[in-house]
Amino acid sequence: MKPAPKIKVCGLTDLNQIREIIDLEIDYLGFIFYEKSPRYVLNHLAPKEIASLNHRQKVGVFVNETTEKIVQIITEARLNLVQLHGDETSDFIRDLKSKLPQETQIIKVIRVGETMPDISDFSELSEIDFLLFDTDSKAFGGTGKRFDWQLLNELNLTKPYFLSGGISNENIGKISIIKQKPIALDLNSKFEISAGNKEVELIKNFKLSLYQ
Repeated sequence: MKPAPKIKVCGLTDLNQIREIIDLEIDYLGFIFYEKSPRYVLNHLAPKEIASLNHRQKVGVFVNETTEKIVQIITEARLNLVQLHGDETSDFIRDLKSKLPQETQIIKVIRVGETMPDISDFSELSEIDFLLFDTDSKAFGGTGKRFDWQLLNELNLTKPYFLSGGISNENIGKISIIKQKPIALDLNSKFEISAGNKEVELIKNFKLSLYQ
């Protein structure tokens, strides 16, 4: 039996909740650095506060941001991964990778609508460490909606990937329809009281059910 996927909790904004989530041994912590997002972390926390968190897999989420700004935030907040959620090109990603600390990994988001988009520009790009499949939205994430996971079976992926978009305790069983399983599940809006305000007990129960 293959091991269960890891867990990423995205859209974190509250230090006390983050510490509780760290205590749950959640694998990835996601911080959104997109000003138009209701979960924009810099409205709540300074980069030095994020840097102070004792966790090895802190993810910064960016949407069509400049290379310079990404590198600045990665450095100040001591982030370990960059998640690119916008319209970043392969050339942009190559340039960004060359300017990031060597150990910093890159996640490229693929936004999925009614059909699976062409991912050929990214699937073989060595500068990308992970793909992340999310439901397409003009709001760039956090919709709480799930795309048709059967579409993933059209792909022959060579990279590990994260699965996002409306994942909840109610639908996690449907992951069985996916032939090539995700390395991690990305939790966000289905585990909130309000935008950025996480329901830690729900996250705890999700992890318990996933690993039982």
